[in-house]
This record gives sequence, C-alpha cells and structure tokens, in this order.
Amino acid sequence: MKRVATATALAFACLAGSAAAQDASLTASYGEVRLSAGFTPDPYTVNVQAGGSINGGNLPGSCTGYIAAAPDFEVTYSAGSFPLVFRTRSSADTTLIINGPDGRWYCDDDSYGDGDAQVRFNRPQSGTYDVWVGTFSSGSTASARLLITETP
Repeated sequence: MKRVATATALAFACLAGSAAAQDASLTASYGEVRLSAGFTPDPYTVNVQAGGSINGGNLPGSCTGYIAAAPDFEVTYSAGSFPLVFRTRSSADTTLIINGPDGRWYCDDDSYGDGDAQVRFNRPQSGTYDVWVGTFSSGSTASARLLITETP
C-alpha cells in the first residue's frame, strides 16, 4: 500500500512540474506567420526578447538555455524542395529550441557562430514549427532577431 501511495505522489509531482514547462499550445508571444516554399522576403525576420525561467535542458535531446512557457514565434510552413533554416542574431549568447511538426524537439547553441544558434531542416515537413529563443541565465532576457530562410 505504501508503494502505491509513493507512486501516486510521484506521479502528481511530475504532473505539477509539467504545468510550469514550455507549452507549444500557447499563443506565441511575438506572433505567427504562414510561409510556403519559395517565400519572399527571404529571410523572414522577427524581433523577440529571448529568455525566460524554464530550463530547456529538461527537454529531450541536447537542448540548452532558459525559455518562456509560450513559444516566441510560430511558423506554419508548406514545404517544397528547399531547406528550412532558423537562426538567431543577438549581441547575447542565444539558443534555439524548436518543436517541429513531428512533435520532436530540435535544439542548438552556437552553430551559426558568435553565440548565435541555427537549426536546419534539410527536408522540412509541412506543418507548425513552434520556436523558442533562449538565454543562459534563468529569468534574464536579451533582444534577439529570429531569421527564417530557405537560402542559407
């Protein structure tokens, strides 16, 4: 009986912990866009405030950085034969965390250089990409630009 009570308490603790986590179903803080293969202008850019209090390192894969609960930006993409690339530009060291149309998490830190992140989908799927731009200090924010391009 004690094991059942302990397992039940642990399950509730896990559920309570997920309530404070990132949530792709929330409305994106800095908007959303629908893009189709061959979109113009390329790159499509949006200014965001990177960061938050949620540790992206708790996500599957090699995610790093602190993010907000809601995505920073949402892209609904109709794929063609081009790659789809997400990049950050900032004077701060930023990270990218993307929940793809397949439900998987894609993450990067510094692949684009100078502290900027890049996630590249060589054969992107059509669907929704929820994007978070992170920082390395919990609760801190930094001005950043998110670039979305098919011509890396």
